[in-house]
Amino acid sequence: MKKKIVTILMTGVICASLAACGSDSGTTVLEQTEEPAAEEQASEEAEDVQTEETDTQLSGKVVVYMPSPSGLNEKYVEAFEESTGVEVELFEGTTGEILARLEAEKENPVADVVVLASWSDGLSLKETGALQSYAPENVDKLYSDWVDDDSMLFGTSASAVGVIYNTTLIDNLDADWTELLDEQYRDMIAIPDPEKSGSCKDFLAGYMYANDEDWSLWEGLADLGMVVPGANKAALESVTTGEKAILLAGVDYNAYSSMADGEPLALYYPESGTVINPRPAMILNTSSNLENAQAFVDFLLSDTAQQLVADAYLLPGRTDIACSNRTNVSDIPTFDLDWNWMLEHSDDIAANLNALCE
Repeated sequence: MKKKIVTILMTGVICASLAACGSDSGTTVLEQTEEPAAEEQASEEAEDVQTEETDTQLSGKVVVYMPSPSGLNEKYVEAFEESTGVEVELFEGTTGEILARLEAEKENPVADVVVLASWSDGLSLKETGALQSYAPENVDKLYSDWVDDDSMLFGTSASAVGVIYNTTLIDNLDADWTELLDEQYRDMIAIPDPEKSGSCKDFLAGYMYANDEDWSLWEGLADLGMVVPGANKAALESVTTGEKAILLAGVDYNAYSSMADGEPLALYYPESGTVINPRPAMILNTSSNLENAQAFVDFLLSDTAQQLVADAYLLPGRTDIACSNRTNVSDIPTFDLDWNWMLEHSDDIAANLNALCE
């Protein structure tokens, strides 16, 4: 009996011990499982935060080639450098000068971002395989046809061309293109050099596309003594000084800026139409500062940069930003255009115009 009681007691002690061990073991394992998991999760979250911070911390430089206006470019650079800490190395020139520089540097590329004053020249760069795709911030706010199908060209700003005239020589002018074929305008008309001005080249190509390649206007104007003083700046200067009275295919933002400075100029867009030329911003596929290049294109579509565009008398690329100092996109009559056709024919058209005026 005593032996049986001892056995029962020992069995109870063993069971209790096992229960206690099971309880302690369970608690210990749970603590070991939960605590490392929590620590690991916290560590991963810290790494994620650190990664995000690293992604937004840019440094180094970005090399940008852009056409005028210089004042706008300076403000671009100042605002971008201040917001990112990235140094901008800027080259300014006409579209022709920028393209020539890119060609000269083909074997040893330098530029990261290129902006041109000609959409067709941007398409030409794309055809050579020089560009890479990107999806910049606010791209959904651009005019739909100011972005190419492959997201390589972004019309972050634009200009239109019109007729600019000197108001000390002509009181009022609103003639359509063909109405300028009048003897009263003999030796009074100038046009920018389309082989130096991307805007003028695209305008001529657009005009020829919209008018079934009819050269009669330009042949007639050449017979009336139309001259080609040079690129946009030189051509406008010839009218501002009164050397000529009328500038055809003059870039509108230059005229608005000069008018604001008190120059005796006026501008209008002929009723049969003109060309609004998006100025494409592009990232070269040879960029050695890719993150900075992408950040610069993002910046060009930011609220800050788009307002700078509007203040410079250019047309903002974003549909949600309007100008108060010039005619907006919706109020400019335009030709129906085929940019691919224009790209194919624009160089020949430009050369032919210059040959007519020699």
